[in-house]
Amino acid sequence: METELQLIEAIRSGDAAARRRLYEGYVGYATAVGRRYVPQEADLHDVLQDSFIKVFTGIGSFSHRGEGSLKQWIGRIVANQAIDHLRRQARFTLLDELPDTQAETDDEPDVGHIPPDVLTTLIGRLPTGYRTVLNLYVFEQLSHREIARRLGIKEGTSASQFLRAKQQLASMIKAYLNTQKA
Repeated sequence: METELQLIEAIRSGDAAARRRLYEGYVGYATAVGRRYVPQEADLHDVLQDSFIKVFTGIGSFSHRGEGSLKQWIGRIVANQAIDHLRRQARFTLLDELPDTQAETDDEPDVGHIPPDVLTTLIGRLPTGYRTVLNLYVFEQLSHREIARRLGIKEGTSASQFLRAKQQLASMIKAYLNTQKA
């Protein structure tokens, strides 16, 4: 089995088959990361294409820090490309008001009974601003300060977007679980 470092070295030496192996080995992961930010298939395809172009053009300067660092690097590139795509498409908006149907929720639903693809779909239904902050906080593990800096917003805005995203997602999860009981 080929290690990340061996794969990187093969790509750097011009091995076209190694590029293909990298793509095939990481496209599923990249798709999952991208879909969290950009649920529309056509837009996701554009983000993935831009991401892999960036991966292949930047692999020469990538600094391998052990197994898993290549995957992390690819995930960061995809997340950044997705956020850039949302900005270019003018779809990145932050909502200040909760929808009227949204209730304050203290108890968080058990997501252990929800298939990962369903959870991804539910996250994809969140408004873009909520979804982006939620992904950056939960999956990228950025602080609200880092999110604010990255998105050009206030730290408090990041925190409120995250809270509202959690509330709306909890409501959607509860609705999904109720339909599964019926």
